[in-house]
Amino acid sequence: MPKPSLRKRPELNVLLICIVILALGLRLFGLTGSLTDWHSFRQADTASVTREYVKHGIDILRPTYQDLGNIQSGKDNLNGYRMVEFPFVNALLASVLIAVPQLDLVIVSRLFSILCSLGTVVSLYYLGKRWGNQTVGYLAALVFASLPYVVFYSRVILPEPAFTFLVTFAILTLDLWLEKKNIGWYLSSVAAFALALLLKPFALFFAPVLAYLAIRHFKWAVFKQPLLYGYGVTVLPLLWWRKWIEQFPEGIPASSWLFNSDGIRLRPAWFRWLAWERYTKMILGGGNLLVLLALIKRNKLQELLFVWGGCVLMYLIVIATGNVRHDYYQSITTPFIALAIGQGLYVIFEYFQQRNRALLGAALTIGSFLMMILISRIFIVGFYGTRADWEQAGAAVDRLTPPDAKIIAPAFSDTVLLFQSNRTGWTVGGEIEKKIEMGASYYVSTAYDDEAKDLEKRYQVVEQTKNHIIIKLTP
Repeated sequence: MPKPSLRKRPELNVLLICIVILALGLRLFGLTGSLTDWHSFRQADTASVTREYVKHGIDILRPTYQDLGNIQSGKDNLNGYRMVEFPFVNALLASVLIAVPQLDLVIVSRLFSILCSLGTVVSLYYLGKRWGNQTVGYLAALVFASLPYVVFYSRVILPEPAFTFLVTFAILTLDLWLEKKNIGWYLSSVAAFALALLLKPFALFFAPVLAYLAIRHFKWAVFKQPLLYGYGVTVLPLLWWRKWIEQFPEGIPASSWLFNSDGIRLRPAWFRWLAWERYTKMILGGGNLLVLLALIKRNKLQELLFVWGGCVLMYLIVIATGNVRHDYYQSITTPFIALAIGQGLYVIFEYFQQRNRALLGAALTIGSFLMMILISRIFIVGFYGTRADWEQAGAAVDRLTPPDAKIIAPAFSDTVLLFQSNRTGWTVGGEIEKKIEMGASYYVSTAYDDEAKDLEKRYQVVEQTKNHIIIKLTP
């Protein structure tokens, strides 16, 4: 008779599965809505790279998008180059859409972001469990699964959901490798961090968390660990990509303004917008006390939170203007927030449990969690709103113009009207004759302004409704 296996089968973690299902259900809200919701301009930029790959084939070294103007780089970009993050995500999604053309690009892209966020939920559970306890792990996962700000930015078509997962996964897998010495965990961590850097160099702000894990484990022998030097190699793909894109300056958006172009760093307005408007109201929903409780709770997780929180603070200080102007910039800090709130909620419950008042502790814990959800939702619910006028105008352009037409679609430099039209072109008006010389053949606007009124006198109106006007600019 064969000997019975001594390997213990892993238990089915029903509660974690329920949290993942909850996270999935919340993120499916608005899945089929148009790409005209909050921060649609940046989402359209990202999604249009995938669309151009589907249309013209995947050239991963020369990504293009639908904006041909000079707003982002200051140079005319008639080839539509989009040289920002290395487009491996866009190439992957385009491959799926080419293989199955019946699929919808927006839905598939959102589902990919959701999948990445579910990976972050699971990673946070294991980090919370390993550094705190299993309850902290569940609470951290639940917070990331449920906070309205996190939910919205976990299903957007941006690099952030994949970036957030890759950084969190890199931290978890390094921690696992340090304990188990399984080379697979090490390779996973190095690969995840390298990919995160290719998506956003901001991953460098979180490198101190990796360094802390290594130093904590090896102490002074950390410099004698040859495998740790492999993390230095992770910057090489980033450096190569940044060197490569220098050949396409017209496709590189200006970025120096992100740091402190308006002098707002550490000024009262910086504290107001980040500490109050973003974190207190929008992200935490008034749950600041929970983060404070997590930071004063003396345990192993406290150490990790101080290091991770220091990285977050440095990111907010260095990328001052970018963080103040765009609320999606804070989405990459939410794993730290989830871990901190998870620990803070557990501190409340533990305090009352130790005094034989576990029922009261549970009630306060649940009440605090629900309060955060309800307050945060007030500031997030409007993010899901869409623009029917852009949807209708875009559909009309797609119906009435040739597929290769270049259009002028003034939308305050917002590329979403171009995306809805499924055409390349320009996102601002003015210099109409110059744009016609560069290939513009149609003009579409949802604002019947002086420019539209002037053009309708000189060119052929293709369609005019109460929501939009489409004008043919060529014979």
